[in-house]
Amino acid sequence: MDEHESSELTEDEKRLFADLMPEDLTEILDTGVNRRHFLKLMAMAGGGILAAQSAVAEQLMTRPFNESGPENPTSDSLENRVDVSFNVNGIARKLTVDSRMTLLDTIRERLDLTGSKKGCDHGQCGACTVIVNGHRMLSCLTLAASCEGKTVQTIEGLAQGSSLHPMQEAFLKHDGFQCGFCTPGQICSAVAMLDEVKKGHLSYVTQNVRQPAGPAKLSDEEIRERMSGNICRCGAYPNIVAAIHEVHSGKPVEQIFRSV
Repeated sequence: MDEHESSELTEDEKRLFADLMPEDLTEILDTGVNRRHFLKLMAMAGGGILAAQSAVAEQLMTRPFNESGPENPTSDSLENRVDVSFNVNGIARKLTVDSRMTLLDTIRERLDLTGSKKGCDHGQCGACTVIVNGHRMLSCLTLAASCEGKTVQTIEGLAQGSSLHPMQEAFLKHDGFQCGFCTPGQICSAVAMLDEVKKGHLSYVTQNVRQPAGPAKLSDEEIRERMSGNICRCGAYPNIVAAIHEVHSGKPVEQIFRSV
């Protein structure tokens, strides 16, 4: 529904919104039904709330909705506009964003790269991890404006055409995921972590911090410590460790299958 279609709402549809979404009624009448309103209706339908008004609700859900809402602001509607030019997965991108917009929201909402997930949105779960200039970053805590001139790699940019990245193949082989929500962040973090290991970066469990900088030897304990910022609620940690071991060593690692 575009901005000129709001007047075409029937009286029954207006009453439905007035009853169920009174806080959004003015916006709906002014600009039409957008994605946020549609998702609210879908949630209510799933909860059985629309049973009494099913006919009206079905009519509403078959309408096209207004894509230009608060979730997709135009450049002119932004109060704190800033131009950002950066390279994302090998492609030069230039965007006008709100200066307060995070890198996560930018790549998901503006670039439609939805592999990176918004989990906690507080930098605690690691689901949003991407690689910026070769370093793993929590994109939910990184402002898009701070990435000016930088190179950003997301989970979508790891594969080369139809060929998966070795870390992606190892996660598949070792079943390093269950629900898959944390997997993009886990894989991006693991790829960048192995680069840190090659450069001799130390970790909290490194036994000899006085040794000359050089490629570190990865034990299970080292991998778990270095990946501790990425949380898997499904508990696939042994499989994740095995996948990282295989990529790090370049040698096949026995698959782990455990039943509870």
